[in-house]
This record gives sequence, C-alpha cells and structure tokens, in this order.
Amino acid sequence: MAAAHRVTIYEVAERAQVSISTVSNVLNKPDRVSPGTRERVLAVVDELGFVPKMQAVSLARQGTGRVGVMAPFTSYGSYLRRLSGLLTAATEVELDVVVFDHESAALASSPVLASMPVHGRLDGLVVMGLRIEDAIADRLRERRLPTVAVDADSALFSRVVIDDRGGGRLAGEHLRDRGHRRMGYVLERQVSDYESQAIKRLAGFREVVSAAGGEVAVTHSDNSVDAARRAAADLLDRADRPTAIMAHHDTLAVGVLLAARDRGLRIPQDVAVMGFDDGDLAIGADLSTVRQPFEESGSTALSVLLGHLGGSDLRSTTTLDVRLVERSTT
Repeated sequence: MAAAHRVTIYEVAERAQVSISTVSNVLNKPDRVSPGTRERVLAVVDELGFVPKMQAVSLARQGTGRVGVMAPFTSYGSYLRRLSGLLTAATEVELDVVVFDHESAALASSPVLASMPVHGRLDGLVVMGLRIEDAIADRLRERRLPTVAVDADSALFSRVVIDDRGGGRLAGEHLRDRGHRRMGYVLERQVSDYESQAIKRLAGFREVVSAAGGEVAVTHSDNSVDAARRAAADLLDRADRPTAIMAHHDTLAVGVLLAARDRGLRIPQDVAVMGFDDGDLAIGADLSTVRQPFEESGSTALSVLLGHLGGSDLRSTTTLDVRLVERSTT
C-alpha cells in the first residue's frame, strides 16, 4: 500500500502563487508579510493540511512538555503578574513555557497567533487579553492545539475571566454612595470594535450611575499616564466638571490625578478618582481601585489547560472575584 502523500512547501507556494520564502515567512516571521498575502497562504495551508517537515515529528510527541503564553506583556504590567502566576504553577508540574508578546490588547489579533498552530511546536496555548478572531480560532481547533483564553471572550475555548461589568458596578456604587452623581470616565481607546474589558466595565459603571439619576461623561485615552492626563483635561475643564472620575485602569487613573493637580484641585474634596487593577502603582498613589486577582488568573488558566491536555473536551468559564479597595482618592 502506498504511503500517504505529505504536502510540501512547494505545493503550498504554487497553490498560493507566492515564493517559498514567503510561505516560510508566513509561518515563522508573519509580521514581515502583508495581511492579504498572509491570509491567502494560511488558507492554502489549512486547505492542504500542510505541516512543516521539521515539525512533523513533534505532532506525534507524547506528553505535555511545552505550552505557549501570548499576551500584551510590554504594554500592560498586569499581564506580567498573570504570567508570574502561570510560571509558578508550571514549575510545579515541570512544564516549559514559551512566551509571545503582542503589542496591545486594544488591537486586533496577532499575525503570530494566526500561524502558531501550524508549527506543532506547542502542546497547548494560553492567550491573554486578546480577542481570538474566528478564522484563527477555527485553525487552532482544527490543528488540535488545546487553547485557553484569559480576559477575552471565546465561543470555542475555555476561559478564565473576571466580572468586568460587576467591577464597573462596584466602582459606580462606591462613588454613588459618596454622593457623586456627575461623573467622568476615562476609557482606553481601542482599534477594533469588539466588546472589550473596557466596554464592559463602562457599561457596569453607567448602569449604576444612571439608576441613581446621574450621568457619565466619557473621554478616550491611549494607554499611558501622559495620554490620560491630556484626556482628563477634557473633563476637568468643563463648566459642569465631574465630581468623580473613574479610569479603565490604574495607569490612566494616575494621569487623572496629575491633571487634577495641574489645576489645583483637591483630591477627593474637589474631584474623587478611582482606578482598576490594584498593582504597585495604585499603592504608591494611594489610589482607590478595584482589585483583580492577576496571579490567580494565570495559575487557573494553566490548570484548565492541563485538563484539556489530559483529554477533557469540556469547555468551561471560570470567573474570578474582584473587590473594592478604598484609599485616599475617594
């Protein structure tokens, strides 16, 4: 009986009408290839069931020795804390962890993520804070790469999340109970239009404020203290200045504090300020905030992934608790 035909990189290149080097770049250095070409090549890879020759043996590898973690690590320190929790748990079970950085949680999915399941270099994958586009999710599933999403929605994979709407409500209730009705919100600007953490937190916050007869003025900011400082000026320079301002996370809240200081406003007498996350920055600024369990989210994600690697097909959603931390800014 003839051996099964193994698809070659030459066949992929011919079908996609590109060079062999372009196919190689799509699989190994996808950021060097235009989105249109990348999608065309990956569609052919999926259609033909291509497996890079040097990686073919790894698909038959037994055990659960190597997992990948992708997150916007350099953009958000909070993901390093999640990674820390995952690495601690991985050490206990002697797993190797390969880390992939992604520019920002506010952007679309990474080209690296799109090509990752083709390689067979990983036994499992944890994707943090990134929306996994449908085509990529389908590829991950078809290539049988067990995947867990952290702080992101997914119709196909198990998730580890916090209740962002609930966290927004918690912040809104805290400010409402202190008599605030005219409030501001510094929302992190995002490129894609999916329902992100930021949108969910704002929705929960608005729900509480509106029910109390109040109003929320929203301004958008990029992910930096300076950007939030400028964005907060839009709120603080209004004739009907908010008496309290909530920021999507602590870094943006520090920008609000600086903008208030620039104008000689007293905190919290003239304007109360809240953040979200509760890292070292919040402690240093004595900032009221909503605490989420970063390290626990990382260790929980690995635990869920290990269940899938062990053969479980049960898709689950694990929701971790958040809690209010009151400090001097409210």
